[in-house]
Amino acid sequence: MLLPKIAPRYGALPRPGSALQVNSSAMLFTTHERRSSEEQWVNLGGALVKLMGFQPAMELIIDRAVAGGLKPLGICSANLDHLRHFGAGSRWQGTLDQPAPVEWLTLLDGAPLVTEAARITGRAWPRLAGSDMVGPLLDEAERRGLRVGFLGGSGQAHELIRNRFARERPGLKVAGWWAPERPVLNDVDSSRRLAADIAGNAVDLLVVGLGKPRQELWIAEYGPLTGAKVLLAFGAVVDFLAGRIMRAPAWVSSHSLEWAWRLMLEPRRLARRYLLEGPGAYLTLRTSSSAAVPVPVPAPAVHGPAVAVPVPASGPGTVPLLSATTIPGTPEDGPSRAPGLFVPAGARADVAVLVVTYNNADDVARLIAGLREETAEQSIRVVVADNSPDDLTMAEVKRHPDVVAVPTGGNLGYAGGINAAMRVAGDADAYLILNPDLRVERGAVEGLRRRMALSNAGVVVPVLLDDDGTVYPSLRREPGLLRALGDAALGGRVQGRPGWLSEMDFDSESYLHAHRVEWATGAALLISADTARAVGGWDEQFFLYSEETDYCRRVRDSGRSIWFEPLARMWHERGGSGSSPQLTALMSVNRVRYAAKYGGRGAVAAFTAVALVAELLRLHKPGHREAALALVDHRRRRALPQATRGVSIAGTDPLAGMAPATGADPLAGMAPPAGTVIIPAHNEASVIGRTLRSLEEVLAWGTVEVLVACNGCTDGTEDVAAGFPGVRVLQVEAASKAAALNAADQEARLWPRLYLDADIEVSTEAVDAVLVSLASGLVLAARPAFRYETAGASPLVRSYYRARARIPSTAQGLWGAGAYALGRVGHERLGSFPALTGDDYYVDRLFSGLEKAVLPTAPVVVRTPRTRSALLAVLRRGYRGNAEQDGQESGASTSRTLRELLGSITGPFSAIDAMVYGAFAVAGRRRPLLERKAAHGWERDETSR
Repeated sequence: MLLPKIAPRYGALPRPGSALQVNSSAMLFTTHERRSSEEQWVNLGGALVKLMGFQPAMELIIDRAVAGGLKPLGICSANLDHLRHFGAGSRWQGTLDQPAPVEWLTLLDGAPLVTEAARITGRAWPRLAGSDMVGPLLDEAERRGLRVGFLGGSGQAHELIRNRFARERPGLKVAGWWAPERPVLNDVDSSRRLAADIAGNAVDLLVVGLGKPRQELWIAEYGPLTGAKVLLAFGAVVDFLAGRIMRAPAWVSSHSLEWAWRLMLEPRRLARRYLLEGPGAYLTLRTSSSAAVPVPVPAPAVHGPAVAVPVPASGPGTVPLLSATTIPGTPEDGPSRAPGLFVPAGARADVAVLVVTYNNADDVARLIAGLREETAEQSIRVVVADNSPDDLTMAEVKRHPDVVAVPTGGNLGYAGGINAAMRVAGDADAYLILNPDLRVERGAVEGLRRRMALSNAGVVVPVLLDDDGTVYPSLRREPGLLRALGDAALGGRVQGRPGWLSEMDFDSESYLHAHRVEWATGAALLISADTARAVGGWDEQFFLYSEETDYCRRVRDSGRSIWFEPLARMWHERGGSGSSPQLTALMSVNRVRYAAKYGGRGAVAAFTAVALVAELLRLHKPGHREAALALVDHRRRRALPQATRGVSIAGTDPLAGMAPATGADPLAGMAPPAGTVIIPAHNEASVIGRTLRSLEEVLAWGTVEVLVACNGCTDGTEDVAAGFPGVRVLQVEAASKAAALNAADQEARLWPRLYLDADIEVSTEAVDAVLVSLASGLVLAARPAFRYETAGASPLVRSYYRARARIPSTAQGLWGAGAYALGRVGHERLGSFPALTGDDYYVDRLFSGLEKAVLPTAPVVVRTPRTRSALLAVLRRGYRGNAEQDGQESGASTSRTLRELLGSITGPFSAIDAMVYGAFAVAGRRRPLLERKAAHGWERDETSR
């Protein structure tokens, strides 16, 4: 016998030479190949667990404690409490699975997990509890002369263990005892000094008993600094070794009742874990487990050369957190330009920093100075998009000739400013969005990049500090009705309330360790280049507030993760957007707008009611009366701040340059834009008049030409169109939309060009915004916002369109609105319109996310079919057009839509809508995917005309 197959109980730890003691003559380990045939990786509740026998596990641990490895080995036990902290949907999900400086091995523990593992694999696996393994491990460590350290527990417990070891294990080499208080573990510098102290004692095997999840998190961050070859995250094992907690009798353990035994012994400490939190963890186990999980993959490949960059210590006597970390894109011989200088436009940068300013002349110099210090570790380009009504901020920015200055010509809001900066940011590995009132602490940018590389994250956010050094609670949870209720009733009080009652994460431990988050305030975000391309621009309908909520949701919907990095620190003054009653109202209204984007009418009504309650509870505070009125009065909503262009108003009021509250025309005094509106029409006599009436104010400008291309019309469409002064009517013989569009392009004289379906009503504001945005050259293609008009439609049709409106991609592409526009350069990429069904879908695919924009205008009206059969006809035409164009990519498009549809479900009503959407989608795809409609005509919906 090489190692005991049944572990001892701590009530009678084996002494050297006892029956349970390892044979001291030899310990002949099996080969790796033989061991691996008896092992299997499995996903239990979102945790990656290695199933193996007791003896192979013991051999693996002792092997590493003797010989070491490229990384230290961290051992932890998977039970229901582990799933609560590290399983699917938990705060620390993925923290132990990512490529990291510690190699993690999670072993099977807990009766429910043992049962689930057997169910998945079809065979029984032993329970490998740390409390069962520590005795034999200490025996073998004594025999091998390994140095063992103990971290965690109290000094009193350590004294009891010393006395016990003196009797039972006199030959065990104990390298040291450490019983740190919580403030030590919560402080970076103190934890580094603690790790350095452990390293100075040459520990081979470190027993860490700090409790979950603190012990795993501490090992993950500071384990490499201890020098220990193996670190055992064994929870309460120190108390077991000290004899302070009695182990359950064998018959209790054999009946899977050890939890009840421990609850009986420690009811105050364990009642919450077992009775309140245990059922949820068990549900996670049953719903999120599978066998098809690969062995953890190595660190993701990075593009370009890489270099190991040490982390500077942040205080006297400290050591770097990591000895070296690979950062993508950094040349082997250092940055490619002198430290302190920014990369010019046109050259590739490691990081492009995007800053949106509004009356920030006093802030930008400090921010730029901090960023210059960051250029020692990476190449940086800085782009400043200025929304200010005067030239003071731009004058300050232009004092730095290596900063790219972008005057936006108005106040585009935060989202619009980011989009404007992104369009000129150039090629970079990542894009860093920063508020202008931030102060970047030395090494913060490098820390964000390191986390992005380690975690393969799409977005990384830093810790934000207030002026007094306290941590600002910047981490957020996805908005939900219960969280909105909790925040409405309690606000910043009762910060220890459950996460489902608060959108803000007040837990101080969340700000101590790196982990995934749902979203964070938009003051500072590092976005990978591929994420920026995949997600596209920021939604400008939010102007200010909730834009980062929306962007982060779209990041998650794309399958990418968002991580928090506490070692990247930035100081934030806050309030950089100013303060006013209208901004307070805008914050509340934008929460409702967010609900409207991703929820149905029920969700909007519920969020509006909760937001109204929150404002009514705070009527005594400035701005909340205006917010309450804006929530119930749509006219007041429309008067809230929104994007404006070309308005110059002096002063420092944060509303200066925004849409005026008085209802005055923000375009007064400005020359109207020029362009062409092209309307293809085939037998549209019943609706073309409605469309042209919506363009009467545009025609009155005298700067826009409107062309109606009647193709194969037999119902008098051309006569109706000719009755509108200023409208030019073209006769196209073939009943082909592509032919009509190409013929109108040949006749048109002005740019940009808005292509408008004959049954779509568009506002003057929308036409102006589209033409102005394209004339600026910042984008190549654009469309206005749109809304579905379902009045008169059947309940099932309304349900389908409610679900469709919640799918993010419908709000991000050029297709689906019946209106899109191209500038001259964008049209050169198009050439002529091909004879395909779905011209808007075809045009959308020509442009990347940064080359096109969906503008936050008054929405155009898209009238939906009214009956099921009419909807199915429209869907068949659409799916046929998609099949013509997608080819091999149709499967990926369908999978993305399915993910977004499932992600849109927030309750029972949205779930019903999603099922209705799915049923129509399946029915609509049954035949048309193999059909090829002739190019001379197309089906259309007659019920909405």
